[in-house]
Amino acid sequence: MNFADEFFDDEYDSISDEEEIKSKIKLSKELIEKGEIFSNIEFIEDVVQLCMEYDFVDDGLEIVESLIQIAPYNSDAWQFKGILLNNIFEFEKANYCFEKSLSLNPTDVETLINKSIAEDNLGLFDEAVASLKKALQIEPYNEETYYNLGLLYEKKEKFLEAINNFKKAVGIDPNYSEAWYELGFCHENIGNLSEALACYDKFLEIEPNSFTGWYNKGIVFIRLNEYENALNCFELSIALKDDFASSWFNLGYAYFKLNRFDEALSAYKTAHEIDPYDETIMFNIAQTYEELGNIHQAIKSYSQAIKLDSEYYEAYLGRGYCYDAVGKYQLALKDFNKAIALTANPEDAWFAKADLEYSLGNLNESIKSYSKAVELNHDNFNAWYKLAETYIEVGNWLNALEAFDQCLRIKPTHANSYYGKAKINFLLSRTQDAIDCLRTAFKLDPNIKNEFAREYPDVKTSKLFIKLIEENK
Repeated sequence: MNFADEFFDDEYDSISDEEEIKSKIKLSKELIEKGEIFSNIEFIEDVVQLCMEYDFVDDGLEIVESLIQIAPYNSDAWQFKGILLNNIFEFEKANYCFEKSLSLNPTDVETLINKSIAEDNLGLFDEAVASLKKALQIEPYNEETYYNLGLLYEKKEKFLEAINNFKKAVGIDPNYSEAWYELGFCHENIGNLSEALACYDKFLEIEPNSFTGWYNKGIVFIRLNEYENALNCFELSIALKDDFASSWFNLGYAYFKLNRFDEALSAYKTAHEIDPYDETIMFNIAQTYEELGNIHQAIKSYSQAIKLDSEYYEAYLGRGYCYDAVGKYQLALKDFNKAIALTANPEDAWFAKADLEYSLGNLNESIKSYSKAVELNHDNFNAWYKLAETYIEVGNWLNALEAFDQCLRIKPTHANSYYGKAKINFLLSRTQDAIDCLRTAFKLDPNIKNEFAREYPDVKTSKLFIKLIEENK
């Protein structure tokens, strides 16, 4: 048995004892100091690979530098140095080493793959692609090359190109778990959820103990609104890694969507214990307390979310609704105003503020706020309808008519909008327009006839009303 065989009689990548690795590093350095590199070059190269695999970067660089000084035309040594430099994000220096290695061995596929990694991290996307395509010219059936090419396209969100390359990788090696995982991720990103599930299933057949695999599968089920299936996935993910906050959070979300609010709250609280600085977790806790009817605790939780993120628009809005619910109207207005100031599109906040102003009797302020909401979203039906009703209360008939017209633009068969127009037209003595609108309202919703009779008791015995009733029986 030669010197290297004594130390690497098993596959070196099975070594996990740190002290044993350190002893091999120490011996390599001693051999280098004694000038015995050439006679032990295989052993020293194997030690460098151990350093790469187990992240002994400084030792690896020291050893490989000595190797290059003695054997400057050793392409493997330049490649090893490049990989180690990649590992510490020295990508320019790494790229130089890979170029040096390729000048000595232009057809080394592994060097081309690692060069593409350095190029990608330097922002040289086209060069990285070119390196991998060159590798494919040398080895057309190298699954690792296709995998890395897929990663490049995935990072650029070119998911169809990425999928094509990942498929080629698993076509060559059906057990290439990482490629199945990325295939699932790409399909998920373009909305191919059934394909994403199939890919994650294949990944989990190969890697059943992957907590991230079960988590990703659970996220797909959530997007499919299959919350029971999502629960099972997140529970498996947690069984494999019980301090994974994201699984606890989404477990809570799945429970929430199933109206199992106590269980949702418990899961969210566990997520918060693991990650106490995530404002989104606290926000969801607040929402759950709202559903449980514990408004005071919801306010407290929204306040904690705001403490974690002072510009959390949704938290101010949620807390404002809660303040409104418990009669703290000025605090609610303050939160709605803060929410309005925080975002470029505060449509919901303007609407919430308008409703609050209306309930406080501040009708003109309410009109201003509803108007802001429809400025931001011209198709906000509820805001237009509330605006129309408020215009009626302040006696602004023409603007009310215009607002009802907007309602009918959005919902052409909305009976109550026709009824609102009919009432205004009667007030404006536009009798024929009023009759036309009333007739349409009755046709769309016969129950409005009863409402009309209640609101206008003197009219219900008129020939006109009787005629309208007869026409819409």
